[in-house]
Amino acid sequence: MPSLWKRLTFSFATLLYVLSATLLLVALATERWVSGRILCGTGAELVSANCSELDKFTGHIYYGLFQGQKTRRCGLGNRSTKIYIFPTLVHTLNTGLHVMVIVFLLVAVGFTLLSLSFSIYNARKVPYQSIKGPTGLYIWNTIAGVFGSLAVLCFLAAVRHHRLTERVSNYQENLFHFSILDERLDWSFWLGVASIATHGVVCVVVAMSRIKLPKPQNKKQSEQPTVTAEVLMY
Repeated sequence: MPSLWKRLTFSFATLLYVLSATLLLVALATERWVSGRILCGTGAELVSANCSELDKFTGHIYYGLFQGQKTRRCGLGNRSTKIYIFPTLVHTLNTGLHVMVIVFLLVAVGFTLLSLSFSIYNARKVPYQSIKGPTGLYIWNTIAGVFGSLAVLCFLAAVRHHRLTERVSNYQENLFHFSILDERLDWSFWLGVASIATHGVVCVVVAMSRIKLPKPQNKKQSEQPTVTAEVLMY
């Protein structure tokens, strides 16, 4: 049976693993990886819009790894369109890079769950093999963090170097062309980053589990019989 300190630290590590896996799954399922403003350049050129009139041609877009939404304004009011990355839009993007982001995130979730099981085991029992103890936790935790980092880096490469937002906004647009006024990484992306940071915290917690706290020593004071006058009489 592990000591109380080890049970506390590994229990806290277990909670962190649950948090990390939850953050990754929420990031995968939500649509706010990137958001931004798009300009309907074709409509603005047709009416020779000046700077004060560009707001009439400025729409919004946001998307995730699987779907999103685009609100375009080309002088005829707002028109919202649902964006579905799969199965057709992905072929106009850098398909390999986009699929790698999803695969890396799923692998990170898998190794996070594996680390979770090892953390629960260490909180309940003393491992008899090093791979089942803190060493194993370091290994699986590091692998999960590395794959999460690779997913984030691949997505950044797709956005910054492969003009992901521009390709998504102009998909199936035959009459109008949209330019990106600004784009930013939204909260779904930062959930993935927070999950990676959680793995770093776990490493610190696991390292703390090896700290040996001093055991309280109960000094038993020997009770010496009190010699009284009555005792001496006998």
